[in-house]
Amino acid sequence: MDKKIAITTDSNSGVMPTEGNEFGLFTLSMPFIVNGQVYLENIDLSSEEFYTQLLSDADISTSQPSAGEVIEFWRKVLSEYDEIVHIPTSSFLSAAYYTAENLAKDEEFAGRVHLVDNRRMSITLKESVYDAVKLRDQGFSATEIKQKLEEARLSAIYFAVDTMKFLKKGGRITPAAATIGTILRLKPILQIQGEKINKFAVQKNTKQALETMKKAITNDLNTRFKEYAEKGEVCMSVAFSQNEADAKLYMEQLKTLFPNMKFRLIDPVSLSIACHTGPNVIGVSISRCFN
Repeated sequence: MDKKIAITTDSNSGVMPTEGNEFGLFTLSMPFIVNGQVYLENIDLSSEEFYTQLLSDADISTSQPSAGEVIEFWRKVLSEYDEIVHIPTSSFLSAAYYTAENLAKDEEFAGRVHLVDNRRMSITLKESVYDAVKLRDQGFSATEIKQKLEEARLSAIYFAVDTMKFLKKGGRITPAAATIGTILRLKPILQIQGEKINKFAVQKNTKQALETMKKAITNDLNTRFKEYAEKGEVCMSVAFSQNEADAKLYMEQLKTLFPNMKFRLIDPVSLSIACHTGPNVIGVSISRCFN
């Protein structure tokens, strides 16, 4: 008899808690600490409330669910499903992965919870979640889905950041660099390639930053992603924070530049990323995906 498989992720993916429950997709809300008080993303902390607090200089930090919360989440899903494919944030970017890894070895979950570590976060993580749903509906087992997602982990995200203020606050750059950058109104570009968030480049204005990201994506398509692009196994998405109209315009420019590319999502940046980038961010991702 075919096993009933659920796909689970955390809210760093941008998948809303009730977005896919009807077809076996479930989201574990990540906690945020705002001025010392704990809130759960999309439960008692909406995106609007988050940005209101962020822009009022509240002390905001990300956290992770407790072991008990993960256990309760999995138990609830397994009360209706035989197995879980759990796709959390990259192990290099969140300690939550290691909590899940240890719990998945417990006798209660061993063989029933299949933990995926495909080095993804934010919009590329959401793409993985949707790929997992597609693979499951095509008849692949939980073990096969985990294997396929990890084999296709290759991804990159570039973010054009409007201000260095929040990078300084999160300890991503030094106060001196942030001060100089603010005075000169420089626009940093961040890069995520699975293991960590890096500063990729700095430009004088947003227009130049967006053009730099186009060049970075072009280079990726001609190098690291070339083999998969030629097979049609690459897709692109755009992310934003409180500037959807600008993001839509940028996506149209990308579609013109890459007419044969599969464009998948135009979504808000996950709040865990927005903690470090602030508002008015535009990002572009390139990932391996399944046909």
